[in-house]
Amino acid sequence: MQHLLTAGAQRALKQAERIAQSSAAPELDACHLLAALAFEESRAAELLLAHQIELAMILEQFPIQLPEEPANSDSDSTNEPLELSQALYHFPALREILNQALEQVSRSDVPTEIGSEHLLWGLLTTAGSHSEWLRSQGTLTTAAFEQNLILQQRQSAEPINVDFAFRVVPTTASDQTNTFRTIDAAANRLREGLRVIEDYLRFTLDDAHLMQLLKNTRHQLAEALRFIGQDSLIASRDTLHDVGTSISTTSEFERQSMEHLLQANLKRVQEATRTLEEFGKLISVEAAALFKQMRYALYTLEKSILSCLHNQRRLEDCRLYLLVSESLCHHGSGPAVREALAAGVGIVQIREKEMTDRQLLEHGRHVREWTRAAGAILIMNDRPDLAVAIDADGVHVGQDELPVREVRQIIGPQRMIGVSTHNIEQARQAVLDGADYIGVGPTFPTTTKSFAEHEYAGLNFIKQVAAEITLPWFAIGGINADNLCQAVQAGAQRVAVSSTICSAPEPGQITSELLSQFPG
Repeated sequence: MQHLLTAGAQRALKQAERIAQSSAAPELDACHLLAALAFEESRAAELLLAHQIELAMILEQFPIQLPEEPANSDSDSTNEPLELSQALYHFPALREILNQALEQVSRSDVPTEIGSEHLLWGLLTTAGSHSEWLRSQGTLTTAAFEQNLILQQRQSAEPINVDFAFRVVPTTASDQTNTFRTIDAAANRLREGLRVIEDYLRFTLDDAHLMQLLKNTRHQLAEALRFIGQDSLIASRDTLHDVGTSISTTSEFERQSMEHLLQANLKRVQEATRTLEEFGKLISVEAAALFKQMRYALYTLEKSILSCLHNQRRLEDCRLYLLVSESLCHHGSGPAVREALAAGVGIVQIREKEMTDRQLLEHGRHVREWTRAAGAILIMNDRPDLAVAIDADGVHVGQDELPVREVRQIIGPQRMIGVSTHNIEQARQAVLDGADYIGVGPTFPTTTKSFAEHEYAGLNFIKQVAAEITLPWFAIGGINADNLCQAVQAGAQRVAVSSTICSAPEPGQITSELLSQFPG
């Protein structure tokens, strides 16, 4: 029995060939097929996005250059069924991937064509840098993927009996004009909404990082519209006879606050990208795929912006963050924590490496009582399970601990997640991952952690973060009463300390001294 490839799988293979040529690669490679699967609108692309793997991440990981011009549909052979034997002949470099795809299809209980999802399975199960990278992304495991494929392959349905017949009518020039009109209106709506959000980020939130992400989305819009054709959009525009321009509601002219204005435009741009994606399918598959990517990127941007605003309010009064360890405390952690809270510490982290789980649980419950009585925030270091057990307000993780996504699944949506960062790339990523605040450092040499001399991020890192990130962050690492002013001058509005308070004979007094050095 000869197996056929679906139209989506055929498009992906042809697109991979074009990507290899555009990248000036000596031959077609697995990474070119991976990029093609993410680029094309297909089942494989949906699976990749479901596991938070986007085309931009693939392009960053592998030396790939997308074609500048859209594919010529006249030369596309996807109208004719393509057999596996033909694909093996045309794409010998992908032989093992195609064979793995065939093996997966052969397990189906019903006749099944080789689809884009089976090509993705082939990529995941063949050796190479592409499969190693895919598996390193976290949730895209062969076991989970195979179960998904098996369930999909076993789903079959009988044709539905209907008492009417569909009549296929050829597309007319008027139909296409109306499609272009719709795309033009949605593109204008998207462009306008993006500008409003960008101005908010620039002049109100003052966040250079998120503003740059928004600019990237605007550039992506321009790229997608190249596939549509700007001349066709302009020629089809008919604002004078657009019935929508004369219809309005009272709510359109009401904006109760800056945040309300922001949220209205975030929803506006998301709705516009959905319209562009759906109507774009009638004109250009490439454009529709880009619009889809933009829509998901805007969801992430919305989360990052609103999370930033929410956490700015939540941590507004938290200038000084105490990381408490029993071994560092002069008179024990109890007096240190209580005196520091009384003097104005707004957030405390339990950072114990030597206690057993039971000891840590008991200790955590005591600290929870003290912080709750003082109206302060309690964070558990590294242990989301114990954070839930003692009813802490959140958990803090480092670069080598559980990622934000997995921590969120354990602690839920209400508790906070802090992430330690040591360079500007990690800080930017923590914002997009959904961190509620970040630690920035190490700023100075510290007695609580060992770092090589070249690993100190220093004051320059503080300046970088201060210049572009408004998600709440704390400078950390070796900060004391003598050098706190340097961190503040570099742009830190919040700092985290440990031994400076814990080891002090009078924790309350040193806490007051530290707080007095903050402006205002």
